[in-house]
Amino acid sequence: MRPRRLRSSAAMRELVAEYQVRPADLVLPVFAREGIDEPVAVSSMPGVVQHTRDSLRRAAAEAAEAGVRGIMLFGVPEHKDAVGSAGTDPDGVLQRAIRDVRAETGDALVIMSDLCLDEFTDHGHCGVLDARGAVDNDATLARYAEMALVQAEAGADVLGPSGMMDGQVGHVRRALDAAGRTDVAMLAYTAKYASAFYGPFREAVNSSLTGDRKSYQQDPANGREALRELELDLAEGADMVMVKPGMPYLDVLRRVADAVTVPVAAYQISGEYAMVEAAAEKGWIERERAIDETLLCFKRAGADLVLTYWATEAARRLRG
Repeated sequence: MRPRRLRSSAAMRELVAEYQVRPADLVLPVFAREGIDEPVAVSSMPGVVQHTRDSLRRAAAEAAEAGVRGIMLFGVPEHKDAVGSAGTDPDGVLQRAIRDVRAETGDALVIMSDLCLDEFTDHGHCGVLDARGAVDNDATLARYAEMALVQAEAGADVLGPSGMMDGQVGHVRRALDAAGRTDVAMLAYTAKYASAFYGPFREAVNSSLTGDRKSYQQDPANGREALRELELDLAEGADMVMVKPGMPYLDVLRRVADAVTVPVAAYQISGEYAMVEAAAEKGWIERERAIDETLLCFKRAGADLVLTYWATEAARRLRG
């Protein structure tokens, strides 16, 4: 046997390739910041910015033109408080961003919105705190339901509850259905790990986190636990499920993909992006090849969708 026969030319390799990344597989995460006149660079994520309303519209239009079919919106408010009031303000930064992208791109992009309080709270946690300073799971669910309704009203197609509260998918689903918003889909952050790779993201959202999130995000030591979370999210009505981070958890991604019939997403998070950009800037790796290889690894591990800050760039390259 000579397997090299099927590697003999670029045409042959493409002909027999088992997996491929398409522009339509990619989702672009973006940060919309309130109260700025010019985009603000995120120093730990070269090429990524906090957007003004105008620059967000341009970025969304460019993504759609490149063939990207999803955008995940995060809001960065001017003012924060203990309960994340800006997250449920119908005219808050995230809701304005949803409306702006809809006005700019129509139905060309699936508009996804982050359903979490961490960007909006002055303590930086993903929920409401109790008297002891711990995250109150059930009080947080009530806030998530309020957020879901204003995001749906603003025009989001998909909500991404990312706080890792117990019961969050079911609680939000019931609130949406009771309000007649059965059309809004749910992307469950099913396996979201308490990772060291979130650091650049916290700069991107001006996080004011004190302490850590280990009491509600998953322990990196646990793989089977992700399947338990998966079972719960599906029972509660998740339309899609996600593993986050991506590359450090490819084993979990594969197990999740093998267990479900719903679409599976992987989030290539800020730290993964920053590592490649930093190594490429040093000349230690070939930047474009490295980017493409990381995207392909998610597909090989079972992802249908990949959230990546390189979405527009990669989509352009894929289209030639």
